[in-house]
Amino acid sequence: MIKTGNPVISIYTEMTPNPETMKFVANKLLYPGKSVDFPDEASAKPSPLALELFTFPFIKSVFIASNFVTLTKTFETDDWQDVIPTIKQFLKEYLEEGKAVVNEEELATAKLEGSNEVSASDDDVVKRIKELLENYVKPAVEMDGGAIQFKSYEEGKVNLVLQGSCSGCPSSMITLKAGIEGMMKRMIPEVKEVVAEAE
Repeated sequence: MIKTGNPVISIYTEMTPNPETMKFVANKLLYPGKSVDFPDEASAKPSPLALELFTFPFIKSVFIASNFVTLTKTFETDDWQDVIPTIKQFLKEYLEEGKAVVNEEELATAKLEGSNEVSASDDDVVKRIKELLENYVKPAVEMDGGAIQFKSYEEGKVNLVLQGSCSGCPSSMITLKAGIEGMMKRMIPEVKEVVAEAE
């Protein structure tokens, strides 16, 4: 029997530079143009999908972006290969049923860290930092299953929040210092240092 209505969803996995995280990519937009990070179950209330993913005992954190979910496993879970089939099947069924991914109303009231959206209250330097993050950094780190969000700027120092596969990744500090800090210093002379804050 052919199901009508909801399209057939396919899910494939991609390794990330962080061995503790795996990227699950769908052939459907999950959260168009945005991303949201749930570092623990307590923060996941705005996302019915994240809440259900946290019911798996081996899931430590959930990051949802345009067409993928990056999951971080607990250290006790030895190998991703043992749990990938279970997660792929769960995501396929969840998305085929058309269930909610993120509840925007609840997300608006949750105080989640960082945003790269330019607001009217931003000064010129902050606007340029956010635009650089959005246009140059976001596409590259999303390919690796993560995100880097603006947190604050003060006296030449930019504070960023690492999310998804970037959080706790051994190579993310090299990316941050060698890549992002170098580019910001070149393109925005006011920037003297870029640091990451753990969530």
